[in-house]
Amino acid sequence: MKKPLVVLTGPTAVGKTKLSIALAKALDGEIISADSMQVYQHMDIGSAKITEKEMDGVPHHLIDVLSPFEEFHIVRFQELAKKAMEEIYRRGRIPIFVGGTGFYIQAITKDIDFTEGEEDKTYREELSRLAMEKGNEFLHEMLRKVDKKSAEEIHANNVKRVIRALEFYKENGFPISQHNEEQKQNETPYNLAYFVLNAPRELLYERIDRRVDEMMENGLVEEVQTLKDMGCKREMTSMQGLGYKEILSFLDGETSLDEAVRILKRDTRHFAKRQLTWFRREADVIWVDKDNFAFNDEKILEYMLSVCKERKIIE
Repeated sequence: MKKPLVVLTGPTAVGKTKLSIALAKALDGEIISADSMQVYQHMDIGSAKITEKEMDGVPHHLIDVLSPFEEFHIVRFQELAKKAMEEIYRRGRIPIFVGGTGFYIQAITKDIDFTEGEEDKTYREELSRLAMEKGNEFLHEMLRKVDKKSAEEIHANNVKRVIRALEFYKENGFPISQHNEEQKQNETPYNLAYFVLNAPRELLYERIDRRVDEMMENGLVEEVQTLKDMGCKREMTSMQGLGYKEILSFLDGETSLDEAVRILKRDTRHFAKRQLTWFRREADVIWVDKDNFAFNDEKILEYMLSVCKERKIIE
């Protein structure tokens, strides 16, 4: 018997939080955050982190578990998420992934294997030295020669991922992009209901703009200033998040506050667009267009529960 698994995702600001709580209560489930920023402590406003009050007694996992100085990546996510899932299953409950990071969700639903071969520390050190001496672009060009697809997907400044892709090629003799493509074809090992919540684009963009305005009112500038005072720098993984890098540019005197807010709204809209593109490429997803349900959360919940019953996730 495949174990039950539910996913509720969709673009940023579409309204997943409130619905996820109602869904978790109806399914007797626990929520695992599939968000690359809410995992960090002290990063509440910019990540639109769910509050304890909003949780309404529903257990949440992978929220506030790392310091902003720690790295968070796909392998770490998968490791923490699987551990949380085991605990939830042990309690006889259903894990519900909620969040908008499509790659993280795919890592679980397709059980993608990110395990690395034997570590070749000498080669890794050599690549790090090359990046220091000849620059990130030089290393990126090395990757382009052996794995063009990865080079297009990984930014030259993301040195760790460039190094990992080069290591993979050296260890296995074929590109990591090919490995990832093969992994994506995996059949899910779960009895899965994968919902993508969506709303008309104009409405979504309006909600994004309003959310950014609310973040500013709630003290986003002060939150980023506090992180800066703690010693957080823009090259850190945590500070790459939307809302943090833009406000940091303002605090560093590179741009005006109005300009930082304008860029944040624009980049968040672009991000929502990329999220939707990702979900459209995924197989097995169930699109839940809010306008088809007259924007009524109760009707949406009813529909999702009927799908879960149909798929024998619940009785």
